[in-house]
Amino acid sequence: MESSKMQLDRRNFLRGAGGAAAASILAGEAFAQQKSATPETIEKGSAFRPLTESEKLDRIAANSYPLRWIFKNRNNVGDKATVQKMQAKYGSITALEYPAYAKKLFPGVTKFDIWSSLFGDITDESQYEPMMVMGYNGKERQITEFNPGSPNGVKWLEKLAAKQKEEGVFCHHISNNAPRDICELDEAKRKAGVAVAKKWLDGAAIIGAKSMRVNSGGPRIAPSPQPNETSYPKNPELEKYMDQCIQSFKEMAEHGSKVGVKVTLENHWGLTANPINIRTIIEEVNSRWCEASPDFGNWEHKYLVYHALNDLAPYAHTTCHAKHWDRWDNAFGQGTHIDVQRNVRIMMNNGYTGVFALEYEDGPWDGVEGAKYLFEQVKAAL
Repeated sequence: MESSKMQLDRRNFLRGAGGAAAASILAGEAFAQQKSATPETIEKGSAFRPLTESEKLDRIAANSYPLRWIFKNRNNVGDKATVQKMQAKYGSITALEYPAYAKKLFPGVTKFDIWSSLFGDITDESQYEPMMVMGYNGKERQITEFNPGSPNGVKWLEKLAAKQKEEGVFCHHISNNAPRDICELDEAKRKAGVAVAKKWLDGAAIIGAKSMRVNSGGPRIAPSPQPNETSYPKNPELEKYMDQCIQSFKEMAEHGSKVGVKVTLENHWGLTANPINIRTIIEEVNSRWCEASPDFGNWEHKYLVYHALNDLAPYAHTTCHAKHWDRWDNAFGQGTHIDVQRNVRIMMNNGYTGVFALEYEDGPWDGVEGAKYLFEQVKAAL
């Protein structure tokens, strides 16, 4: 009773007090409460309100990369033993069946991210073209890539668009490895790489993709600074590749603006292993059709895992890859793993309004299990 009377007296006082006096009293009480509160640690702090379940699902996309093993393929998804093991456990699907599979695997999710190597009808050679690529061992090898500009390739894309409409699950982003030599110093090779990217942007428009990643190309490890007579190292070799990359992304962004598809840079390798290079390219291109699509795990050292993501987050608006990768196990202490929820909050706290694609890389689970783990982690963080 006494407590109720005190509360009533307090309300009556504030009602009768002048606005400035009342505001002063309330501000003082708020300050007292703030001093007594324990601040959340940076990895748990959130500047955004919790989302509803439907809002969370709208911010998540399935990702084909951890599921690539179960796709019928042209021997281009990884080691055959894993393919056999995964298909024995889960069965196999074609890319045209991917929308229905994603719908079943992640109930309520209506978006997907698809890897370029999974496109096309693998029985139709007319949809593919040969390409020479540089292997991890530094030696060139020939592969075949889907050609989105071929007559039958276009027809296949139209079939995928129809399947999406049928299932109510739509392509949001293409993780594209096909355009190469984007920062190549040989101008003819650079232009050829941009031409491939433009064909893919046209194809992306057919299936309604909002964005498409293009790798920077060039050396897998970016050139390092060299000694200089001024006593401070310089890196003119890197500048040459950056010049070419900026020019290429300007041309791709211009084309993307015409077909309604953004071109993105992911922290992948080469020039884009360094987040400052990504930011520089985006700023120099200076187009709303060119932005970042950060990946939670593709970093060269542990201090980039969270800090570099924070650097890239303001440059991302459409897509990012929520990733678990045992590459970072124990990096932050015994028994630690990459903190997916912390990374989601880093993106959100930077005002990110795009989608989190569930790209499980490697760890204790298989690709399907890992993707489901990421699904729950991202939902919990949102």
